[in-house]
Amino acid sequence: MITLRAFRAIDDFETCQKFMLGHRSVLENIGINKLSSAKDEWMLSPGVFVIIVESEDRTKVYGGARVHVADGVLQLPIEEATGYLDAKIYDIVREYSANGTGEICGLWNSREVAGMGIGSVFLTRACVIISSQICLQSLFALCAPYTIKMAETVGYHKLDIIGKNGTFYYPKLDLVATAMLLSDVRVLSLADPNERDKIMSLRENPNQMRTEILRDKELELNFHLEIPNLDRWYSSGIIKNLVKDA
Repeated sequence: MITLRAFRAIDDFETCQKFMLGHRSVLENIGINKLSSAKDEWMLSPGVFVIIVESEDRTKVYGGARVHVADGVLQLPIEEATGYLDAKIYDIVREYSANGTGEICGLWNSREVAGMGIGSVFLTRACVIISSQICLQSLFALCAPYTIKMAETVGYHKLDIIGKNGTFYYPKLDLVATAMLLSDVRVLSLADPNERDKIMSLRENPNQMRTEILRDKELELNFHLEIPNLDRWYSSGIIKNLVKDA
C-alpha cells in the first residue's frame, strides 16, 4: 500500500527534510546540482504545500511534489528559473496572482517506484486536487518533456508567449523545459474527461483508498489529500480576499 499525503510545509518539517533529501538524490543521479525548485527555503514558507508519497507506516519516502502559492514575497520557481531569460513571466504571474495562483514544482519519484506513474500521473493529479482547497484559480508548471502529456491531461496548455514558443534550456543547456499554465483549476475545461472525473471524485472525498490500473499494473493507493490545519491557512491573510470564493 502506497500513501499520498498532503500537508502544509511548515506543519511537518521532518517530512520536508525527507522530501528534500530524496529530491536532491534523484537530481544528483542525473547530473543536476542546481535547480530553482530544489532550494530548501520552501520548507519555512507559509505558502508551500507538499504531497509526499510514502509507505503506509511512513518509514519510506518514494517521491513527492509541491504547490507553491504566489504570495507576493517569494518568487515562484518558474520565475526564478526563466525570468532572467524572459522577463515577461513576472508580469504574467502577477496578473494571475490577483485571483490566486501557484505552481506545481519539485516533482520526483525514487527508482523503487519508477514506471508506476507515481511522479507523472498520481502526483500531478494530487497537486491539482489540493489546489482547490487552498483557493487557487490557476497553476503554472515548468515541465520536462516526459511530463508534458500528463500536464495536458489535467488541463494545462503551453505558455507559448514566453521563451521560444514556451520552451527554455533548463536546468542544463542539453535539457529542455516547457512553461505551462492551467488557467481554470476549479473547472478544468481542457482536461481529459476521464481524468477530470477522477480529480473531481477525489476533491469530493480527498481521503480514500483507490485501486488504480496503469500500464497493466494494479496499484493500491491510499489518498490522504485533505490538508490539515487549513483554518490557519485561511486566517494567514495570504489569500484572504479569495477565501469567500472557496
